[in-house]
Amino acid sequence: MAGPDNRIPLNWDTLEVGETFEKFEYVLTQEMVEQYRLGVMDPEASFPTISHKVDVRQYNATYTDSGSVNARCAFYCYNPPVPGKRLTVTAWIADKYLRRGKNYIVTEAVSVDEEGRLIDRVITHELKKPSEVGKKWGG
Repeated sequence: MAGPDNRIPLNWDTLEVGETFEKFEYVLTQEMVEQYRLGVMDPEASFPTISHKVDVRQYNATYTDSGSVNARCAFYCYNPPVPGKRLTVTAWIADKYLRRGKNYIVTEAVSVDEEGRLIDRVITHELKKPSEVGKKWGG
């Protein structure tokens, strides 16, 4: 059952690998590019798409959970995005696994521009019980 904000409480046991989320579209602005370049202290940085968390945006719009800890993230950058172009992001649940008694989910997202150029692919592994992190160090 959906919560008051229409998001569904995450049930790791019933979460289906392969579930694809609604596509997310946005226009990359020059301001977004400049903010990214300022943040990474590189005036020529080419991939501001990775700074807007578009890879997990659809997951977060669909599910509510107790939070997560980024366990691993891989970025594959193919073509620099062009300011003023519309980007479409398709994301899905790529995997879920149990390791040392802890639940993880893997989301994968692909960004393509309006001309069909592959911009990037992001694969994110998240620990879905953030309270477990401090236990490793006795917290």
